[in-house]
Amino acid sequence: MFKEGVQDQLDKLDEDLVGLVPVKKRVKEIAALLVLDKMRRKLGFETAVPSLHMSFTGAPGTGKTTVAVRMGQILAKMGYSRRGHVVLATRDDLVGQYVGHTAPKTKEMIKKAMGGVLLVDEAYYLYNAANDRDYGQESIEILLNVMENNQDDLVVAVAGYKDRMDTFFSYIPGMMSRIGNHIDFPNYQADELVKIAAVMARDLEYDIDEDAYAVFKTYIEARMELPYFSNARTVRNAMDRARMNSAIRTFDKYAIQGENGGVCTVRDLKSITAEDFQVLLDDILNSDSEKRIFA
Repeated sequence: MFKEGVQDQLDKLDEDLVGLVPVKKRVKEIAALLVLDKMRRKLGFETAVPSLHMSFTGAPGTGKTTVAVRMGQILAKMGYSRRGHVVLATRDDLVGQYVGHTAPKTKEMIKKAMGGVLLVDEAYYLYNAANDRDYGQESIEILLNVMENNQDDLVVAVAGYKDRMDTFFSYIPGMMSRIGNHIDFPNYQADELVKIAAVMARDLEYDIDEDAYAVFKTYIEARMELPYFSNARTVRNAMDRARMNSAIRTFDKYAIQGENGGVCTVRDLKSITAEDFQVLLDDILNSDSEKRIFA
């Protein structure tokens, strides 16, 4: 039923994101609505383009940017978007530091995103309730105007923590009313984060030893209890450290100690062992978590 190319994007979403079943379900529902809208239009039925502006809520590293990219590509495949690209913006990209600086900055980012998706990360920082002279209000007003008058050529997606986004919407009801799709991104579970590590290793052409997965799961469960945990981003940082530990171990074994005449195998270059993850776990177990900021 899905137009050629749309199903491919939905399949890629499944491949790119481990878990997040509610998110994938919501994306497919939006795609189904757009497909049926196109079919009705071709048959001459009365129809109207549904609101495509979106709100993504959830903690860092839960796949919000990845979903935004896939949604942009889906919209492009279906003719709802000219280009389907995603432009990521924060307060620093949109709000100026002096009078007359905000409007040009905001309009420049909108210009870059036209024909695609403008993803405003941590959108609540645009509004400062304690300062009615804050320049962020001007940026918000420009965005609201574009969301209303240019919705056929620009999709605006706002993202951030759910509680802060709820407060932001309470201050800016006009933003809430213009957004037709609200998607909440749950935190990953430990088993899902282990699968994410496996996917990252596969993409980088590394092989994680079977006995290493248990050590990594123990590490990630401990890391989830510490400050600054960021789901898949934390996994990516852990994998980078594990790769470094693997490189140090291999270099020491063959280049320093001269084992096997200094010649390593392809498996040595691709292997991530339990020892490589144990270094990360020991770093947590042997450190004062109140005084240490973990990657």
